[in-house]
Amino acid sequence: MPHSRQPLQSSPEASEPLQTLRRGGQLFETERRLNAVLNNASVAIFLMDDRQHCIYMNRAAELLTGYTLDEVLARDCPLHDIVHHTYPDGRPFPLAECAIDRAFPQNNQEKGEEVLVHKDGSFYPVAFTASPIRDDTANIIGTIIEVRDITEEKAAAERQRLLIDELNHRVKNTLATVQALAAQSFRDTDPTAQGVFNARLAALSNAHNVLTADNWQSASLRDVIERSLAPHLLAEVDARRFQLNGPDGRLHPKVAVTLAMALHELMTNAAKYGALSVPAGHVTVDWSLQSDEAGTQRLSLIWREHGGPPVAPPARKGFGSRLIERQLTREFDGHATIAYDPGGVICRLQIPLTALGWYGQEKIEGQPAR
Repeated sequence: MPHSRQPLQSSPEASEPLQTLRRGGQLFETERRLNAVLNNASVAIFLMDDRQHCIYMNRAAELLTGYTLDEVLARDCPLHDIVHHTYPDGRPFPLAECAIDRAFPQNNQEKGEEVLVHKDGSFYPVAFTASPIRDDTANIIGTIIEVRDITEEKAAAERQRLLIDELNHRVKNTLATVQALAAQSFRDTDPTAQGVFNARLAALSNAHNVLTADNWQSASLRDVIERSLAPHLLAEVDARRFQLNGPDGRLHPKVAVTLAMALHELMTNAAKYGALSVPAGHVTVDWSLQSDEAGTQRLSLIWREHGGPPVAPPARKGFGSRLIERQLTREFDGHATIAYDPGGVICRLQIPLTALGWYGQEKIEGQPAR
């Protein structure tokens, strides 16, 4: 390769330089094309020898580090001591602690993120892949390192975090405002009605808390179920009154909020009139994740109450029943039934799980949404 000054070596005795590719016209043409490819690459590529000295770097690597290959070769030291010698807080960064250079002594491909030092002294984050190079006898003679600047990615992630924090703050403020308005509206009415409203508002807030933990990208299915039942779970001396069985999974934010509200209504009804209203009663929640022929994943969840007072169908359907039976059907093309079996309420939910991601992502990435 042009600008190379030192050959890769498989042992200290292998001091003779590799034959130059320029000795044959065909080899020279191959070298020329290879360097054209490397210099056209948008990622930085470094070739290291067995001393972890850089013997080749493409044009992108020169732009990334601020150093030319001639400057790096003239230093005659490990590349780490040139572009990775200091932590961002100013502490020295020993070569032995460098994950990038670990590929050579440990004979492993290494991937990760690090912070490099530019020629001008500034720091910048990178993502890297480092792989060992072997000779014909499988001896490691060097390392090839691919490095990509991720400064913009980190900045975008930080902007997203700030926006999500602002969103969370505004949602909490909105819920607090609604609660204050409700307190004024319910002031001259039955205190029980205000308590029910506040409990529903708290359930909505808890669902938002689950989403906040994952930046509103998705929510853990098990976390949504456990947090929805948490108010009663925490108050129970006997934890065996609740049996939760099923795998974890990831839920789209809209599905997570609706499921949390549905479970809250079921739990509230069980605590007032159903299995949880008597000491001997208990509840089981079983769920599974399955894929249909089209590849769409579906959540099947069954809520069963046992050991409670005899159950009879209500004279009229309340807010909870309407939320469960109508919301899931209208918003997610799901299916929900509530059976008032004499031995206990049984609620069955079938919810197609919306593909994770943001609206329009499948168009950008060229993948169909499921």
